[in-house]
Amino acid sequence: INSARPFLRCTIDTIIVEVQMTLSKHEVVDGDKATVLIVDDNSDNLDVLSGVLRPFYKVKAAINGELALKVAGAKNKPDIILLDIMMPGMDGYKVCRQLKLNPSTANIPVIFVTAKTETKDEEAGFELGAVDYITKPISVPIVLARVRAQLALYNQQRELEILVKQRTR
Repeated sequence: INSARPFLRCTIDTIIVEVQMTLSKHEVVDGDKATVLIVDDNSDNLDVLSGVLRPFYKVKAAINGELALKVAGAKNKPDIILLDIMMPGMDGYKVCRQLKLNPSTANIPVIFVTAKTETKDEEAGFELGAVDYITKPISVPIVLARVRAQLALYNQQRELEILVKQRTR
């Protein structure tokens, strides 16, 4: 793994330079960068995803499900959550279920990022309320595109909710 890091770093840097011009208004929340919560018990995975996302977003990390629920439920909630499935203690499925049951976190988009590649695993994630599913090893352009797309949808949903509230006063 360590011998691959220089290549990975070079590849990530190259892709980030190529992608920097593609930021849209939908990736900005209230004039500020959107916040991404990454949840994974493997520090190497946290490092890679953080390195990919940090140039474009505020990044928070949690090493287990319990901490993820605390961070997601805090005052400054994340705008999107990238969640591993296979973690000790509370797995990603349980975390997603808890997030969707809590009214204050239910609308936060969840993307599973996992080594589980079987259709039944992906199906289970969508049934729990995930908006997308990315398999490991990740593809940097795919992660960036899917996060960008889900943030755009989430921001449009929030804008529509504001308009509805304004018109129904």
